Amino acid sequence: MKSFALLALAVATLSGTAAVAAPADQYVAVPAAASAKTSFITRSTVWRSQNGGFVAGSAPERPAVLCELVVRQVGALTSFAVAGRAYDADQLAKCNAKAKKG
Repeated sequence: MKSFALLALAVATLSGTAAVAAPADQYVAVPAAASAKTSFITRSTVWRSQNGGFVAGSAPERPAVLCELVVRQVGALTSFAVAGRAYDADQLAKCNAKAKKG
């Protein structure tokens, strides 16, 4: 009975910890030029300024579409990463082609 109580306490503690853990940023976009924005929204995804770039959690759009939506808001990017994996030069160039001009 005592071991069951300890097991129940351990499960409750661990599940409580998981519930308060902050979600990791899924997307990171670094603009080529500094942005005065502190946050913006692409469709239903909220982006917030962090360390010279912008970060967001999950998003319903495909990463390529999301990147294009970001460059329309902040201009060309020097980096765009999804779940810690950075876009290669070709992917980034294709995304940056959608940046608004002027």
